[in-house]
Order: sequence, then structure tokens, then C-alpha cells
Amino acid sequence: MELTGNNISYKYPSSNKYILKDVNISLNSKKITGLIGNSGNGKSTLCKILSNYIPKYEGEVFLNNEPLPKKGFCPVQLIFQHPEKVMNPKWKMKDILHESWDVDDELLNEFGIQKSWMNRFPSELSGGELQRYSVLRSLNPKTKFLIADEMTTMLDAVTQVQIIDSVIKIIKKRNIGLLIVSHDLDLIDTICDDKIYLKDINNI
Repeated sequence: MELTGNNISYKYPSSNKYILKDVNISLNSKKITGLIGNSGNGKSTLCKILSNYIPKYEGEVFLNNEPLPKKGFCPVQLIFQHPEKVMNPKWKMKDILHESWDVDDELLNEFGIQKSWMNRFPSELSGGELQRYSVLRSLNPKTKFLIADEMTTMLDAVTQVQIIDSVIKIIKKRNIGLLIVSHDLDLIDTICDDKIYLKDINNI
């Protein structure tokens, strides 16, 4: 499975300057790839483009030589750094999770999710607990590529290890591609097969 971005360029509507210019990136699902770059230089923007969160941009994105679907479930899923910002605060956690797919008890246990949490609202859980739900939502059976944008930065060390280990176990079992965005070079060096520096592929 290949996720490719060809000649990706983007500038925010409020700016005359490009944050991304003629970016070419190719990701293979058989490898875990790390994306490295300074804050504010376009890493998150590129992740949103590759996962269809930003639909209007210059260039093309393909998954196995096919464009991403414009409607319905996107097979490239993005996990945000702050899960509370992408969850409906008026929904209970069981509804937030089941909006994506019906997760079995084995996976709930794998991610340390307690049954009692299901009837709680996002505001009643910690950031680490919410991120467990966020990751599980993204692991829909239709997912082919996973993009983790600073997924564990706000979490304690123990929770980081638990979530990363569980994600790697599942993506290898399902042959799901994984792109990890992180400032933690030790993390990138430890778990990634390849690493890409955004400054090397961004022509601004």
C-alpha cells in the first residue's frame, strides 16, 4: 500500500506566502515513517492534506494510485495531538467511538479502556483516556493508513508507551501504514524504519 503526495502546495487564505511548496512524499505501508520539522513549518498542514481534512490545495494525493474519496469514510486517518478538540462534548464516549465502528472487548482491553468510561462525557476523562478513544476510532477496519500528529506529546511516559505499543501491534497485523509526526527524535529513531525531514522536501 502506497500513500503519495505529488507537488503539494498550500497557503492559508489569510496569507500570501506558501507554507508548503511542491512537496513530494511517498509512504509505504510496510514501513513506519517519521516526519520531523520545526513548529509552525507545515507538518500538521501536510498531515491534514494527506488525510483529506484540507480538501482544497495544489497538487495530488493518491492511495495506491487512486484519489482519496471525497465523501464517506477516508481510508487515511489522522490522530490529532489534542483529542478533546475533535470530539463532540455533548456525546457520551460510547457514541463517539461507535460513530466510527463497533470495537470489540479485546481491543478495548488492549487500549486500557474501562467499560464505565463509555457512559461518560469527554470532559469527564483525562487527556490520556480520550486519546485512547481517538486512536481506536481511527483504527476502523477500513483504515489503510494512519497519521499520528504528535499523538502522545501531551501524555505521561507510561501512557505513551502503552498506546504506541498497541498501535504498532495492530498496524503490523492489519498491514496499515503509519506516519508519525514528533519532535521526539529518540522516539522516531526507536520505532521508525525511515524518517523524513520536512525542510528537505518543502521547496519554500
